[in-house]
Amino acid sequence: MASFREVIAGVLLGAGLALFVPAFASGQSISPDEARAIAKEATIYGFPLVDSYRVQYSYFVDKGSPEYKGDWNVLHNNARVYTPDDKAIQTPNSDTPYSFIGADLRAEPLVFTVPAVEKDRYYSLQFIDMYTFNFAYVGSRATGNNAASYLLAGPNWKGKTPAGIKTVLRSETQLAFVIYRTQLFNPSDIDNVKKIQAGYKVEPLSTFLGKPAPQAPPALNFVKPLSAEEEKTSPAFFNQLNFILQLCPTHPSEKTLMARFAKLNIGAGKSFDAAALSPEMQKAVSDGMADGWKAFNEFKTTQIDTGKVSSADGFGTRAFLKNDYMQRMSAAVLGIYGNSKDEAIYPVYFVDAGKQKLDGANRYTLRFAPGQLPPVNAFWSLTLYQLPSSLLYANPLNRYLINSPMLADLKKDADGGITLYVQNESPGADKEANWLPAPTGPFFSVLRLYWPKPAALKGTWKAPPMERVQ
Repeated sequence: MASFREVIAGVLLGAGLALFVPAFASGQSISPDEARAIAKEATIYGFPLVDSYRVQYSYFVDKGSPEYKGDWNVLHNNARVYTPDDKAIQTPNSDTPYSFIGADLRAEPLVFTVPAVEKDRYYSLQFIDMYTFNFAYVGSRATGNNAASYLLAGPNWKGKTPAGIKTVLRSETQLAFVIYRTQLFNPSDIDNVKKIQAGYKVEPLSTFLGKPAPQAPPALNFVKPLSAEEEKTSPAFFNQLNFILQLCPTHPSEKTLMARFAKLNIGAGKSFDAAALSPEMQKAVSDGMADGWKAFNEFKTTQIDTGKVSSADGFGTRAFLKNDYMQRMSAAVLGIYGNSKDEAIYPVYFVDAGKQKLDGANRYTLRFAPGQLPPVNAFWSLTLYQLPSSLLYANPLNRYLINSPMLADLKKDADGGITLYVQNESPGADKEANWLPAPTGPFFSVLRLYWPKPAALKGTWKAPPMERVQ
């Protein structure tokens, strides 16, 4: 039965007279100004969680999605690289065929077994929680190329490390996402990648131990995600965040933040109903979301585009990011699921050497002087993405990147350096091997360095500028 306070609040809201919202489950009054500030904070905080949920819903829940991979807790191998037809994840890399698993850790841990991989081939398993923190790695850099088994456990598991397990990896959240990358040297190498993928194995701990499986957890009633565009403006964003947070036990460092969010009915299991708010409060929430995106745009313009902040700052563990939610949001917007810096760094080209935005109406060159190729233990690549989609650009060459395995086919400059041509039209038959096709409109490029060497990590090596051809 509704309380007297709730009835009065409902009457005021229905009459459009409420200046405050006294009927939230938290029992706390809140002004429009405070609601706007909280909505801004929650937008910045929640975008990575909500957008990651959108991707994983298309992969593991929506069987009608063209991106659908299959069930949770089952490994799904893609024995190909990404093309413009892949639209779920922004800024995909096309150097490494992927394997994926959506891990539901509520019932029991999963055991990940990897085969021995030849020494000169890079591979990695990136473990990502629902916050989009990269909480663990397995692979060439992190654990080597030998065969081994690893245990992935959720927040509630309290068992001991079983025999045969090299390391226990802990996820803060009940669901996790694991991305495998297996290096492809060239198109004729694909069968070798398939053999390695066939050696990847994932199984429940009970199966690994030969014991009966525990009771299955309750089925999750997954809410339908918003589109990438709706996430920026729809107040349903906060309902989706509430659903996701049910699977994310509150970290001690965020208890105060969650108490603040609760004033606007944002939090695990809460119900955020924008339609029940007064017009003034609805506007406050909408304005708060817009404020969040304005703050992101300012951060991108003043920090990322100027080079003050790089990809190396936006991906990693919770301890590394120190709860810097704007860094986490910007990383998710510009390249969700990027690697931590020890695994890969991503110098991004949004502007040319003159600080002008890249556009296919112009022609550009990127020159690596002799001895100045990206310093890596694995490989490097330059990939182009059209805007505003941040997806690969379909072109007649079907060439979406230029990478280090292609070096033997690239034409060298007279001094031994290498110049890449980034433009819409061919630079000429004699230079076409070094041509990265661009659309006629806006685009950006990402230079990926896998397993970067200290010179790249410490900044003694600098990515060369993208020069506009006059």
